Amino acid sequence: MIIALTLILAVVLLAPVMFGVVERNLEIFFLCAGAAAALVSGQFGWPLLHTAIREPIALTIAVLIFGVVARVARPTLDAWFEELLGTVSPRVVYFVLIVVLGLLSSVITAVIAALFLVEAIALMKLDRDSEIITVVLACFAIGLGAALTPIGEPLGTIAIAAVGKGFWYLMRLIGPLVIIGILMVGAIALAVPVARGSSLRAERPEQTWADIVVRAGKVYLFVAGLVGLSWGLRPLVDEYISRMPQGVLFWLNSVSAVVDNATLTAAEFGPTLSIAQQKAVLMGLLISGGMLIPGNIPNIVAAGRLGIGSREWARVGLITGLPLMTLCFFVLRWIR
Repeated sequence: MIIALTLILAVVLLAPVMFGVVERNLEIFFLCAGAAAALVSGQFGWPLLHTAIREPIALTIAVLIFGVVARVARPTLDAWFEELLGTVSPRVVYFVLIVVLGLLSSVITAVIAALFLVEAIALMKLDRDSEIITVVLACFAIGLGAALTPIGEPLGTIAIAAVGKGFWYLMRLIGPLVIIGILMVGAIALAVPVARGSSLRAERPEQTWADIVVRAGKVYLFVAGLVGLSWGLRPLVDEYISRMPQGVLFWLNSVSAVVDNATLTAAEFGPTLSIAQQKAVLMGLLISGGMLIPGNIPNIVAAGRLGIGSREWARVGLITGLPLMTLCFFVLRWIR
């Protein structure tokens, strides 16, 4: 069984990166992978089906509601932001944008926060370099903040479902670390040099009501598949992951830079992990997830809409992420 589950995990981690058809159909792929893992481990049954049906509901509703709000309020928000640009220094605007979106992402969801970010950057019309720096920093903040509740992003939903805790568990577990991280990332933006120049050009297609509903449906299927994967891989977590030291778990999750962190949460997070191990897993995933484009949903949304290349992202993401990882590592050792 362990060998079969290890093979399933390897396919789950590698297939989306290696095959375009899998990347374009992630929801169906994860449903199949989750079902296969659950069958192999003997977890497939009504308790799993009930959890897989129930857990994605809150996140799906949040994505749907705030998708509607974003579409309806788009002209008003654009007008407010343009007025702000006319009265406040661009650096301060960058700081406010990063911190506010980072803190709100746990409520409005990471996807909607990333869409708001794209809208705001498209209105800035400053130089491309400073805008790229700001987008990467903002996605770090969004990725961090969205994990504080199970409606912020799939990682939070899967983590809560895996340990069977309440809505605010992740806020209590890593909230102070995440909020300090968001403020630190925002502070970096205050040093970003800004000027008028060739700016990022955003794709700003008007979203139809059908687009909003389809996006919510895809989120539901994606999370349902990850729930199955999380349950199915529990023997691996119990056998190997729970025995790893906190520091090893933290640095091991730097692979989240190239693999979606919700997938790794499903593979690693479980009730057998200690509090220190849970913090190490989550903080390693959240910080490294911002370093490269594939690491997190906000990165993919923003980079795709604004035309930011992988090398452009990596130049900022790695310089920002590696020092944050190192600092967080020592903080985790200190508070342990």
